[in-house]
Amino acid sequence: MCLKRYIFAFTLSLSLILSACKDDKKAITQTEVAFKKEGELDIFKNDSTQVTFDIEIADTEYETQTGLMYRSSMKPNHGMLFVFDDVAPRSFYMKNTKIALDLIFIDENHKIVSFQKNAKPLDEASLPSNVPAKYVLEINAGLVDKWAIAVGDSISYKN
Repeated sequence: MCLKRYIFAFTLSLSLILSACKDDKKAITQTEVAFKKEGELDIFKNDSTQVTFDIEIADTEYETQTGLMYRSSMKPNHGMLFVFDDVAPRSFYMKNTKIALDLIFIDENHKIVSFQKNAKPLDEASLPSNVPAKYVLEINAGLVDKWAIAVGDSISYKN
């Protein structure tokens, strides 16, 4: 009889321990990613005016895949410049990106070649360059129109 009680008590204890472990789930929280100035970028418009941005530079595979994901806001004078090793058609999407953006596609000669304006937050639809590009600048939505940035304008950046 003593052995049966011992087995019962052991089984009950084991069941309680295992069920307690199931309820002890770890919560995963996403930390806000802060802007880190890595350079400055100037857009030279054809009418000889200039617009300047503080930029982060995405030039590794991880940085180009992550981009501006997990950020709640971005100052109007901030942007992210994606730098690729080759010139090719580019395609972006807004997965996990909470900020509406304008995407500016730039060729190897630092000339703006196309746009995707007002990209919707969290939208996974393709945002293609439609022409080959070496660089992509992401800025807050509406700034391309506000500053009348146009195809043929040029950029210069330093980090």
